[in-house]
Amino acid sequence: MPDPHAIASSDASQAVAVVLATTETSGLRCSGGTLLDRLTGQLATLPVRDVHVVARSSDIIHAPGGTHMIGAEGSRGLADDLRRIAKVARSSIGPVLVVAGDLVAHTEALAMLVEHPARGTGALVGETGQAGQVGRAPGPARPPVRTDGRSVVAAGTSFHEAGETNGTFRGAFQVGVSDLAGFAEIAETLAELAETGAFGPMDAGEAPGLLLVGLVRSGVQVRAARLGRLHADRMAGQADADTAVSRLAEIDEGEARLDAAVKTNDGFFATYGVSSWSRHLVKSVARLGLTPNAVTGISVGFAALAAIWFSVGTRPGLVAGAVLLYLSFVLDCVDGQLARYTRTFSPLGAWLDATFDRVKEYAVYLGLAIGYAAGLDVAGGGPDGIWALAVSAMILQMLRHTIDFSYSGARADASRVGAAWARPAGSLADPAGDARRTAAPHRPDRRAAFAGADAGRTPGTGNAVVRLSRAMEKASLTRWFKKIIVLPIGERMALIAVTAALFNARVTFVALLVWGGIAALYILFGRMGRSLSR
Repeated sequence: MPDPHAIASSDASQAVAVVLATTETSGLRCSGGTLLDRLTGQLATLPVRDVHVVARSSDIIHAPGGTHMIGAEGSRGLADDLRRIAKVARSSIGPVLVVAGDLVAHTEALAMLVEHPARGTGALVGETGQAGQVGRAPGPARPPVRTDGRSVVAAGTSFHEAGETNGTFRGAFQVGVSDLAGFAEIAETLAELAETGAFGPMDAGEAPGLLLVGLVRSGVQVRAARLGRLHADRMAGQADADTAVSRLAEIDEGEARLDAAVKTNDGFFATYGVSSWSRHLVKSVARLGLTPNAVTGISVGFAALAAIWFSVGTRPGLVAGAVLLYLSFVLDCVDGQLARYTRTFSPLGAWLDATFDRVKEYAVYLGLAIGYAAGLDVAGGGPDGIWALAVSAMILQMLRHTIDFSYSGARADASRVGAAWARPAGSLADPAGDARRTAAPHRPDRRAAFAGADAGRTPGTGNAVVRLSRAMEKASLTRWFKKIIVLPIGERMALIAVTAALFNARVTFVALLVWGGIAALYILFGRMGRSLSR
């Protein structure tokens, strides 16, 4: 007899899909049937437990093999569609995927939502005028959005403005389990407003974009699932559909998945010194069947060997240690890339990665100090003061990590109590946590925010620190400066390897203390500035 707890756990990890086939374009023809048939067939290949199809009539709906289709649900308009989505959200024990029935997308694009290990809230986002996409400007079928790092911080519809935008929403989003209660409340509130005509002549085809506006303006953290080379677009007519379906074959989805595994917002050295070629290593490691945790273990081994060679204190030993340290860092990048490529994240893996990053770095400090203290002439060493420098470098790194972790914790706490600095621009006055509860006191605030056309705060608002930070992101040179000055792990490993191989441990520790001290002050004052009311 099956274990009911195991079944419940499996159900909770699978999404429930709501397909909004409320426009005529859902019935456009393609190979094997209609766009709706194609979409439900794709969902059958993904970890989607049930599919709810909301349509104006049921004569165009049928279930492909392999999908448990709940059935076509007749709907009378936008408000009714929103209430049906709210009903699904209230009853689901797993994430809820909302997708437009006229969406033509790579299966891998949908997998970026439903197969993401976090199973959290996210939306498909493409760049404005993205190469290879059907050439339409932002509009009802491609609503504008603004992203900030990994999150969607503003969204628009034909009624709602999003301020200064840098992307478009591509017709599919998922709501994580922790956000479902608040999402149901958001959908109900939007339905009430739609009934009163608060959004003007908005048609049912804009329901996905409208719900995204509701999520973002309620302060829910929405991950921006960036398409990259993948295609995802809603169709306006048969010609669009024919072109979009034919273009899907131009992209190798496996290669696109590999590209997406490499971080696009990493440090300078990690980007150009490792990620420019590590994708080939990721593919080879995946074929060997190695897990991300196994790669982490190998990375630790290389770091241990680097520390041993550094402890020898000779020039060849320092050079060998530098090479091994670089290889250790390469594998430190590859374990995360492999986890993203295979979608095999785990809490243990994340903990191991973060913990061993510190262990490897401090082991290298120890090895350098031992080698220098031996006093070999070839390294120009001697015991005088080297241990004080090594310990100082360790303490500085611990202080930097304390600043980072304490700020993250403070931001989370501030978000729960509604502090302005902890919320994304354009969100409601009530915190993200309130968006996840079903309590009624915040409903009037939601109504006011949802019914307002303007985007609220724009990128130009906020205190001077926030404005300066955003301005620096717009130019490549200043954006890289922001990344480099904080001395991230890639830059630290490169600094250690180069100074140790060319000079000695004393130079390495002095360089770490000087650059690390500047970085600590930059981070500290930046965090303090961002914490001020904006």
